[in-house]
Amino acid sequence: MKNAVKETKIDISHQPIGQFEETRFEKIHNVIFQDSNKASIVVAHEIASLIKKRQGQKRNCVLGLATGSSPIRVYEELVRMHKEEGLSFKNVVTFNLDEYLPMEPNNIQSYFYFMHEHLFNHVDIPEKNIHIPDGTVSNEETTAYCLSYERKIKEHGGLDFQLLGIGRTGHIGFNEPGSHFNSGTRVITLDHITRVDAAPSFLGIDNVPRKAITMGISTVRKAKRIILLGWGQNKAEIIKKTIEGEVSSHVPATYLQHHDNCTFVLDTGAGSELTRNKTPWLVDACKWNEDLKAKAMVWLCETTGKTILSLTDKDYNDNGMADLLALEDSYDLNIKMFNKLQHTITGWPGGKPNADDTHRPERATPAKKRVIIFSPHPDDDVISMGGTFDRLVEQGHEVHIVYQTSGNIAVSDTDARKYAEIALQIHPSDEAKKIIKSITDKNETQIDSAEVRNLKGKIRRGESYAATRYMGLQDSNVHFLDLPFYETGTIKKNNLSEKDIALVAGIISKIKPHQIYAAGDLADPHGTHKVCLDAVFTACEQLKSESFMKDCWLWLYRGAWHEWDINEIEMAVPMSPSQVLKKRHAIFCHQSQKDGVMFQGDDSREFWMRAEERNRNTANKYKALGLSSYAAMEAFVRHKFN
Repeated sequence: MKNAVKETKIDISHQPIGQFEETRFEKIHNVIFQDSNKASIVVAHEIASLIKKRQGQKRNCVLGLATGSSPIRVYEELVRMHKEEGLSFKNVVTFNLDEYLPMEPNNIQSYFYFMHEHLFNHVDIPEKNIHIPDGTVSNEETTAYCLSYERKIKEHGGLDFQLLGIGRTGHIGFNEPGSHFNSGTRVITLDHITRVDAAPSFLGIDNVPRKAITMGISTVRKAKRIILLGWGQNKAEIIKKTIEGEVSSHVPATYLQHHDNCTFVLDTGAGSELTRNKTPWLVDACKWNEDLKAKAMVWLCETTGKTILSLTDKDYNDNGMADLLALEDSYDLNIKMFNKLQHTITGWPGGKPNADDTHRPERATPAKKRVIIFSPHPDDDVISMGGTFDRLVEQGHEVHIVYQTSGNIAVSDTDARKYAEIALQIHPSDEAKKIIKSITDKNETQIDSAEVRNLKGKIRRGESYAATRYMGLQDSNVHFLDLPFYETGTIKKNNLSEKDIALVAGIISKIKPHQIYAAGDLADPHGTHKVCLDAVFTACEQLKSESFMKDCWLWLYRGAWHEWDINEIEMAVPMSPSQVLKKRHAIFCHQSQKDGVMFQGDDSREFWMRAEERNRNTANKYKALGLSSYAAMEAFVRHKFN
């Protein structure tokens, strides 16, 4: 992406906004990194520098801290600097933004638990210097408590630095839409979308508290320095509204436009909707390459409502793309783009035997390929690429499905108990009784026992076999890695380990594939899909010297939420109406994920509905550009290793 920072040694200190033509739509300073890891390290180093500066001044450093997935890597780097570089936190005073209400400190979902788990337990900060809103305060005491929290911040001289994330509603802390400019620390009722986003951590929205204590907008804005972290494509829309939109209580983060030392630190996904990235030809002269041409021309078709071949010089001139016509006339541009898109369409995802493959996405040889489809969870394969899966099997390729995780946390206690009770009826056993008791006795502070997790994993495994058999695959071609990073029993996972990578590398080495398909759905950069993809990338990197890897191509698919942009797609596999129906039935085999999905995000529809809409929309976009009409399409992007 244009303007993404390529190195970690970058200055993120605040710069006046709107100095340059390309940022004229922006009202908040922002820096875009290639990935969230590099960005987090830079932010952590700014915090460390401030701590050291205050130590030199013999002063406390007062930090406002955030929770959620966004700051985790920042805290990891601070811990590393403490352990390896001697960074001391003895002069650090912290105030956390918020806490659920009611919420016991020992609850694994509490922000008290989160902060100690990720930071406080691993550094030398005095316990008396830690301030986290009390989730046990009574209704009668909340007003007095909130005033005292504000008073403590003032007594420590105010916040030197405030770290923020951003919710999809534009909330900072728990300052939901409607929050006032001058609001202080208070109790607030959580927005439905906020509760939906938190639902995975709580194993269902019904378990998410409806209220919280939060620092107010005014409290946050008084911080001397503010950095807001934004990771992933699912944050792109709200980031654009916040940085480029008008100040509004409907998007509380827009109040930060009035702060004179605020920087948004973003990854490419979160910054993708900013005007200078999405449509750079509208803000400044462009250095046109083939990728940018494709992006601009698809946008132009969507903007004008025209097909590619009907675009005129006037369309280009009227929409900020006149400089493109200086390189080529519209006729040539249109023909080249039409042919490029047309060449992405293939009914032979494994390559068409005995055919000229010059303009086909896949190679003709070998005619029968060994194929690995990596599936992060035990249903991503059929949800994301069930039609292509079917085509590969039907066309005689040696297809292997590799499920990377057990998916056990996505099985409800109700389903697990049902299976345990059936097992008890068939063959009474102490193990079944133990599982039923464990589920019955479990409270909100507990994670599943090893026995329950094992049963839930077996439920997902059985459903996977049902789906792959339905798709015509032999059981011997279905593999379960149960990667260790996933097996925590909670939504919070361990970091990717050498053991995880070894398991992925092992299955690749064993099968020696000509094709690998992997999930490139990175809306949540800290989610399971990202970790599973990193495992595949790292394993392939380790194996790249092997002779079989020279003939191996890696294709990335996306899940139920997002599709590749049309200009990004390198292989589009059409689906007939009967294939759409077959894919639906394969998804139905995953019964524990049907009729009440635990982690479905902000979309209440079942996965098969989302998948069909996405595939139908992809086909309709191709049709709108003037290409052939199909019932549905699955799309892929090829990943090329250096």
